[in-house]
This record gives sequence, C-alpha cells and structure tokens, in this order.
Amino acid sequence: MTRQLHFNAFLMTTGHHESSWRLPQSDPLAGVDIKHYQRLAQIAERGKFDSIFFADSPQLVADVGRRPSGYLEPLQILTAVSTVTERIGLVATATTSYNEPYNLARAFASLDHISGGRAGWNIVTTAGLDAAQNFNLDALPAHGDRYARAAEFVDVAQKLWDSWDDDAVLADKDAGVWGDNDRVRTVDHRGDYFTVRGPLNVPRPVQGYPLLVQAGSSDDGKVLASKYAEAVFTAQQTIEDARAFYSDLKARTIAVGRDPDHIKILPGIVPVIGSTEAEARALDAELDRLIVPQYALLQLAKTLKVDPSVLSLDEQLPENLLAEDDIEEAKSRYTLIVELARRESLTVRELIGRLGGGRGHHTFTGTPEQVADAIEEWFLGGAADGFNIMPPALPSGLEIFVDEVVPILRARGLFRSEYTGTTLREHYGLPRPANRFATATPLTGSTRISRAGGRPQALGVPARRPRVETSSQR
Repeated sequence: MTRQLHFNAFLMTTGHHESSWRLPQSDPLAGVDIKHYQRLAQIAERGKFDSIFFADSPQLVADVGRRPSGYLEPLQILTAVSTVTERIGLVATATTSYNEPYNLARAFASLDHISGGRAGWNIVTTAGLDAAQNFNLDALPAHGDRYARAAEFVDVAQKLWDSWDDDAVLADKDAGVWGDNDRVRTVDHRGDYFTVRGPLNVPRPVQGYPLLVQAGSSDDGKVLASKYAEAVFTAQQTIEDARAFYSDLKARTIAVGRDPDHIKILPGIVPVIGSTEAEARALDAELDRLIVPQYALLQLAKTLKVDPSVLSLDEQLPENLLAEDDIEEAKSRYTLIVELARRESLTVRELIGRLGGGRGHHTFTGTPEQVADAIEEWFLGGAADGFNIMPPALPSGLEIFVDEVVPILRARGLFRSEYTGTTLREHYGLPRPANRFATATPLTGSTRISRAGGRPQALGVPARRPRVETSSQR
C-alpha cells in the first residue's frame, strides 16, 4: 500500500489566529461550549482525520483582554466528544510536571475504555513560572529536570497500564469468578521522582497504552520523543528545517532500538484557504488587521524575556537577545521565533502578524489546490509523515479543509477515503504494545469485554484462557 498522510486536527476555541474571535461569524464564547467541540470533532471525523487534539496548561496562558481564555479541561471535553463520534482519535495534553502518574494513567485508561480504544496522551513538561506557582513552587524547575521527571513519569504510567494482563477479567458467571488475581499485579516502582505501588484500578486499556504523543523540539524533547513518542507535533517554518528535524528524530529513534516507522512526525500548518489566491489573502489580511498590537507586543516581550519598552513595532528585534541555552521555558519555540525574525528581516509588527496565526507554526495562504501542493511537497520530500492541521478560524477553516483540500489529496492517493481500523493506533499504523509483565503470551488485537457473553474477548483472537474452576467443581 502506498504511504499515506496522517492528519490531526488541533482544535482551539474559535481558531488558532488570535483575532479569530473578532470575525463576524465567530462565537466569542465557543471555548466553553461543549457542543462547539462536538461539532468540530464530527467535521474532522467526516474528513477521516486520524485524530483531534486539545492543548492544555495548568495556568491562565493568555491575557484575557487579548483572546478567549479559560479553557475547558481536555480529558473532560474528549469524554463528551467520544459519545458523538465513532472512529476519530482523541488526544489530550497532560503535564508530567504537575500531575502524578497514577491519576493520569487512570484517566487515560478510562478515556480509552470509554471511547473504544481512541485515546492519546500528548506528553508535556510545561514551561512557565506561572504554572509552577500554581503548584507550591516559587521557581520553575530546570529544563533538564522537567524532562528527566517526564521520562520516569511515562515509564511509571506504562507499568501501571501493564499491571493488568489483557485477559485478567474473566467475568465467569457460572464459576462466580470475575477476574484472575494472578493476572493483576503491583508495579512497586521506586525511582528518583516517584514511588508507586500499583496496581491500577482500571483494566488494561483497549489499545494497551494510549497513543503517546510528544510536542517538544528541544534536544531534551527529542531525547524523550525518541524513547517514547509514537507521534510528534512539531513547529517548523521551512521545508529544509522540517527535513532536518525529521531525519534527526528518525535517526535518534533507530539509535534507541525502535522502528522509525513507529514514530509519526506531524509539523503544524495553519492553512488560510480561499477559493482564489486573492480571497485567501483577503482573509489573512482581515485576521491580521484585527490583531490588537498592544496585547501582541506584550506577549512577544514575555516570550523573548525582554522588557516591552525595548520592542518598537516598526523596527526589527534588538540584537542583544538571550541565547537558547539561557532559556528555561519553551527553548525550541524561542529559537524558532528569533530565527524567523532574523532570517526574513521582519519588523516587530510584521513578526506579530506572522505569529498571530500559529505562534510559530508554518502558515500557508492559498487555494485548496495550493495547500494540497504544499502538503504533498513536504510529505514526499522527507519532511513529514502527516500534519497537525491548525485552522485559523473555526469551524470554517476546518470545514473548507475537509471539503476542499482532503478530496484533492485523496484523488492523488495520498489520504484515506475510509477508516480501516477502529482504534487510534490502527489509524496511525502502529502496533499494540505487549504487556511487559504478562504471565502468558500476550493477546493481539484490541482487547474488550464481550457484553453479549460476559467474557473477555480479543478481537481477531478466537482462543481465550479457560475459565477458572471453583473448588466445588473440581
């Protein structure tokens, strides 16, 4: 089968452009309306996207004067979305810096069961002093420490998901035996950051593990991704940078003994689409016109760690900015923004306009055919396995992508016409992980409890462990 694209829809209130809420057709209150998110998920599922995704941070991440702020918690959104969708994957960000492995492993296992095997976890370490100060800390933990904690956190979560064998649940009414105690075990983890006994109080997820996603592009982020990630969301401005990131991360994945096809790299793209180039440019200009420069300048100053007074809207960035090594928060995004401004000799006003749509992700303005051409070039040019689609305005930007760009890519044989699997792992062409603790040969396929017979079944695996006899039956 010809290699095909993977698409994730990155959903954000009224859209990724910071002024999208000011468009006449936008609902400024959409961010707290669950029906809005359910409709968006249904649009993406109609387009046969692999997944939808919600970012998150345990802090107020924007000036409330600037754009809609105060987001609903992603796992709760996705639980509600799961009830009105059937196939599309459901990916939520959750931080390893301000959670505990047990609670998070349980939450994602629950979502995976509720959705029938469609859960994904975007693993983040959370940059920002504001977040740290919400969790009894006076200072942001060092970048390297956050990633070391993240690696151990993921390892503990995997152990907890493996604390139940796939066939631990017997549900044998005749014998009066619901589960096999020998197939549920403690994990007894003791490490540098966590001490966790286990077992989890939820059976092993349908997918074994939820799909593991990672979104940091710093060196520490790539180390974590190469070991654990199965999909990577990244921000790259040029095809050359994207190729370099792609080849580097695939090589790192091989170096740790993993199959490079088992990590899918999805750069973000903000597609501003019009039926003609002129129409697309007019929409882009309208969105930029609605940016409030005062708010945007303050946000840029915060990102660059400078006093706002040193930034002049109609001048280029000052020369004496910090080096990446001196940055503890969002290192890779800091470098991307500075390099973009330097490479294209942008004024602060022009840089604000470029960042307004995707905060450093690649923005492409054009017709559906031109957007499809750009996607195909990156995909076939060794820069991507697919894309994190970031519509500038919602729902209109997602609808036009699904209705006008996706059919072009299908006609070129680059994207599916129908789902061929039911789980998120199947959409991404990824194997179901074996249980590291299993006391018997692991089952393959997606394990589920059969409601008809009350017995555990593994899809595609006819054999099952014989029922346990009671003493009175021996």
